Amino acid sequence: MKIFLDTANLESIRKYNDMGLLDGITTNPSLMSKEGGNPKDAMKEITKIIQGDVSLEVVSTKYAGMMEEGTRLREYGDNVVVKVPMTPDGLKACKSLSSEGIPVNVTLIFSPNQALLAAKSGAKYVSPFIGRLDDIGHDGIHLIKEIKEIFSNYNFTTEILVASVRHPMHVVDAAKIGADVVTLPPAVLDKMLQHPLTKIGLDNFLADWEKLKAGNPNIKI
Repeated sequence: MKIFLDTANLESIRKYNDMGLLDGITTNPSLMSKEGGNPKDAMKEITKIIQGDVSLEVVSTKYAGMMEEGTRLREYGDNVVVKVPMTPDGLKACKSLSSEGIPVNVTLIFSPNQALLAAKSGAKYVSPFIGRLDDIGHDGIHLIKEIKEIFSNYNFTTEILVASVRHPMHVVDAAKIGADVVTLPPAVLDKMLQHPLTKIGLDNFLADWEKLKAGNPNIKI
């Protein structure tokens, strides 16, 4: 399963990319606003740092505006995927952009029907928001199961990009189902790296090494 980082924070992107963990990036206007500065500079830098797909989102809600913005966003790099909303105009833009060879990520997916329609319009990715469904008492992971089954039935090449990930178990559950991608905030990825037994084990190893050194001052690994 591919791991994308859902952020516009360059420090976090560099940190986890240097570990070899990142297959791509997803961003949106809210994440860009959170970081401040010039979003154009941020988008240029992100597409340079990351070799994989970088989803950059349009802000227009109308077809013509999405086409204009999508074409312009693609100029930031060949790895740019244009993110459009799951609306009639968004699907129309998805079809047109995909026909021009520009990959599209259809976002704000909350039902199997929406995922099916996005796939039929030519989306490279569909982004179901599981955390937001959980927030209103629905089962976000069950949606991933339904989309996976539908796509498998008809051999869609559209990838399932699990979004709105709240915690590491969302990642585990998505991986068990066979989702193609998860995109997660830096805080969740950081939690995935940690386990209390890892820290305890490392502390014990280091303490034992210090004891060994005390009796053998010149010892080296």
